[in-house]
Amino acid sequence: MAATQFLCFGDYLIYQGASSYNINSCEVNEVFYNIRMDLDKLQYASHITKIINDVTDENQNTYKILQLFLNTLYVLSETDKNMDLTISIFKLKLMCFLGFTPIIDKCANCKKNEGIELNHFSFKDNGFKCETCSRQDKGAIEISEATVNAIKYIVMAPPKKLFSFNLSEQGIKELEIIAKIYLNEKLDKEYKLEKLF
Repeated sequence: MAATQFLCFGDYLIYQGASSYNINSCEVNEVFYNIRMDLDKLQYASHITKIINDVTDENQNTYKILQLFLNTLYVLSETDKNMDLTISIFKLKLMCFLGFTPIIDKCANCKKNEGIELNHFSFKDNGFKCETCSRQDKGAIEISEATVNAIKYIVMAPPKKLFSFNLSEQGIKELEIIAKIYLNEKLDKEYKLEKLF
């Protein structure tokens, strides 16, 4: 029973029954004990678990998503990193794995990348926009240079270094808004951070 608890990661030996799978044996690798002892961390872990459940299917190769999930849980469990920043990084990187990588190397509208400042994020056109093009997009959000650089880093960073940066409070708020709206729009569902009790 211990191996089937919430957030228990392990190596499972299963066999297929008539209508379900049965666990024959399991070797537990990680139980993320610190998350279980902190209601705030548990709330965030539950939030990302709901998203993972919606975007993955049985018998699907989801190694990159599993790696992202485990890395995010590790950061929540073992560090004091801002949890809103952690979840925002998770959401944006997940969108990349699901085929919704934002355009970060040029304006998503005019396609220019030299001599312009990409200081807006467009949900309609999935990426950065220059000042001129953003005026025609009422849904585009103006963001700071630090947030622009953070989004670029999230898109390009290898899994093990994904969470190795910090932002100011303003940057965290900007990234949180972008990650939340981008994920909700692309998955066509509103995900809220719900209270456990």
